[in-house]
Amino acid sequence: MPSISSPAADILPSPATSIKALARYGFASIGFVYVVLGVLTAMAAIGIRGSNTPNQQEVFQTIQRMPLGQLLLWLVAVGLLGYVAWRFAQTLLDTEQKGTSATGLAFRGFYAFSGLLYALLGIYAARMAWYGHRPPEEHTTDFLLHQAVHHLYGQRLLAFTGLVILAAGLIQLYRAWSGKFDTDINPSPFTSAQCRLVYHMGQVGFSARGLVLCLMGYYCFLAAHHANASEIKDTEGCFQVLQDMGPGVLDIVALGLVAYGIYMLIQARFPILRGL
Repeated sequence: MPSISSPAADILPSPATSIKALARYGFASIGFVYVVLGVLTAMAAIGIRGSNTPNQQEVFQTIQRMPLGQLLLWLVAVGLLGYVAWRFAQTLLDTEQKGTSATGLAFRGFYAFSGLLYALLGIYAARMAWYGHRPPEEHTTDFLLHQAVHHLYGQRLLAFTGLVILAAGLIQLYRAWSGKFDTDINPSPFTSAQCRLVYHMGQVGFSARGLVLCLMGYYCFLAAHHANASEIKDTEGCFQVLQDMGPGVLDIVALGLVAYGIYMLIQARFPILRGL
């Protein structure tokens, strides 16, 4: 006798299929956010926005001002949380087969930490979509980081956060120049010339993102070490540092962020998702 649950099993997606869909949706949302961030940064670099470099909050405000912006912002928020689900699948299900060695657990811990950071970003985007404007200051990550400096354990946590972000930036730079990122996109739909273009786009994109993360982590650790909240720098502050380095530096990083966004959009369309 056929099982009465078989029709439901045919209709409902499997957990693995759901996680894959969330991952692809997350890649697309991150790609879209980075393209917007890169364009705004490029506009600041060439003087269209004056000297005002953008922060992540302004990226979401820009998305909100687009046609159907409120809906777009909700979609981005849900997509970012979808990416969080993928990160925790990597952590808990060990989809990357890192194992339980010290190195493997460190990698899986990094996946979880990355998921937490994107969870904060996704929640912020959802709050902005809910309120219809920028949420109250006490709901922002920057506010929490500034408050942490005034507490001993918060200061230690801030220093640890800075070191992890710095390490993440160095990993991004290593992935860029070692070519380790090249296993994330399925090459079969592309010609050899297209594969080279996508590869170099990823190389430039991961380099730009790694540089920004290194600066952010460094200043976060420095703020904890000096117990000085004013030394914390978000993306806007890091872009200002790059702008002060000399003409052309911020332009290159801005183009790199756009390249990273496009690379993530390509990954959303042609991903390699291991372990599922």
